[in-house]
Amino acid sequence: MIDFNLSLQTKDVNVLSEAVRTWYQHNHVTPTERATQLLCSAAMDLYSQGHRTPEELATLLITRFDSPYSLKINATTSTAHH
Repeated sequence: MIDFNLSLQTKDVNVLSEAVRTWYQHNHVTPTERATQLLCSAAMDLYSQGHRTPEELATLLITRFDSPYSLKINATTSTAHH
């Protein structure tokens, strides 16, 4: 579950949600809980790095996750021991 920082204002949440909605629209996919959690987490990270506009955040999300398949986690790889 996403732990939104309580110091976020409504306008901040609106910026983040607009960026995530734009990612879904760009990729022509229906939102899922898992994908939304991942995208929101990434958007929060980018926001905390100083990227503050929905356009900038959406562009970075689209670049980082260039297709719905890029959101899938390979269970074998993610649990591998290094």
